[in-house]
Amino acid sequence: MDHFEGYAEPGFREVESLFRGLLPRGKPGGAALTVMHHGRVVVDLAGGTRDAAGNPFTRDTLALSFSTTKGVASTVLHVLRDRGLLDYDAPVARYWPAFAAGGKGSITVRQVLCHEAGLHSVRALVTDAQELLDWEGMLRRVEAARPTRTPGEGSAYHALTYGFLVGGLVEQITGQRFAEVLDETLVQPLGLTGCYVGLPERELPRAARLVTEARLPGSRGQRGASGPRPKGLRARATGLAVRAVTQAIGLDPTVFREALLAPNASAFDWTADETLKACIPAASGTFDARSLARIYAMLANGGELDGVRVLSRETVHELGRVQSRGRDAVLPMPMRWRLGYHHAISLGGRTRRGFGHFGFGGSGAFAEPDRGLGVGFVLNHGVGTPFGDARIWRINAALLRAADARGRR
Repeated sequence: MDHFEGYAEPGFREVESLFRGLLPRGKPGGAALTVMHHGRVVVDLAGGTRDAAGNPFTRDTLALSFSTTKGVASTVLHVLRDRGLLDYDAPVARYWPAFAAGGKGSITVRQVLCHEAGLHSVRALVTDAQELLDWEGMLRRVEAARPTRTPGEGSAYHALTYGFLVGGLVEQITGQRFAEVLDETLVQPLGLTGCYVGLPERELPRAARLVTEARLPGSRGQRGASGPRPKGLRARATGLAVRAVTQAIGLDPTVFREALLAPNASAFDWTADETLKACIPAASGTFDARSLARIYAMLANGGELDGVRVLSRETVHELGRVQSRGRDAVLPMPMRWRLGYHHAISLGGRTRRGFGHFGFGGSGAFAEPDRGLGVGFVLNHGVGTPFGDARIWRINAALLRAADARGRR
C-alpha cells in the first residue's frame, strides 16, 4: 500500500490506525472512510488502489457498495413519506395498482421495508442473473410475482428483490425515474459528491473496480483479476461447506440461495460497466464515503444537516424504530430491522439506537443519534457476509469509543 491521503482529528487517531491496517499490502485494493461527528467531518481517509492497474483509491473514488445501497434507497422513500405522498401502513397496491396481482394486494409498505413481504426469492423472478440489468423487465416480474412466504410472518432478507420493490414504488409515486428522485431528494439538498444508483457514463472513470477475491458467492469480480472459477471437487467442497455452516446455525440453505443467488450468478460480472450503470437499488449503488457519511449525519441529527432539513424529526424517529427482533429466515442473526435499515453492528461498544445498512464485501454506512455520528465506508477488496464484515464492525467499535471519550471531556 503506497497511496494514502486524508486526516483524522485528535481523539480519532485509533480509527486512522485501524483504517491503515485494513488496507492491502503488496496487492491491489483500497478504501475510503468518512466520519461526521455532530455535523462536522472528523475523519476523512482514503488509501490503496482502486483497480488492479494500481490507480490510487482517493477520497473522490466511487465504489460499488452492494447492500449498502438499500439504506440510501430507503431514505429516498422516507422523504416521499415526509411529503405526505406515502403511508407506511397502506398497501403497496394503493400507489402501484399492478402490484396487486398474484395475491399481493394486502402487502403494506411497512412489510416491504421490514423484509416481510414474502418476496425474498430472486430465483422466483428471473431465470438468469443478466435479467437483473433490465429495470422495466424486473418491475413487470415483481408485478406478476406471488409471495413464496406468508407476508407479515417474520422477516426473510430481500437481498436483491428489495431494490425493485422500493425503487418501483418510488417511481409509481413520483412518475419519475429512480435516479432523478434520488438526485432531487438527497443529492442536491445535501450537496453529495458521489451518490448514484445507476452510474452515469461520465462518472465511470471515478469508479473503483472489484479486485482479487471481492466477489459475491458464485459471481465474478473484475475480469482477469479474480483467478479461475472453482471447478470440480473444489466447487463441490465449497457448496458442501456452505450447506454445513448454514445448517449448523439453523438456517435453511435453500432459502439463503433463493434470496442471494440468481440463476447463473457465476457468469454475472458485478464490476462491468453495464452493471455499474444499471439501476439495482438493492445492490448497484456506487458511492464515495463522504456522501454516505452526509446522508447518515443528517439522519443522526434528526433529519437536518448544515441548516438544510431533509426529513422531519417525526419521520426520522419512526424510520429508526425497531420493527422486529426475531431471527431473519435468510441471515444468521437478529437484524433488528428498522424501516429499511438494520442495527449498527460493531465488535465492541454498544449502540442502542444506531442503525444503517452494510453490504457484501465490507462497505457500510450508519447513523448513531445518541453520539451524533454519521459514517460512510467504501472499498473494493475482500470478502464478507451479506451485511458487512469484521472490518467495518471493528471500525464502528473504535468510533463509538472515540465519540464516548470526546463526550466525557
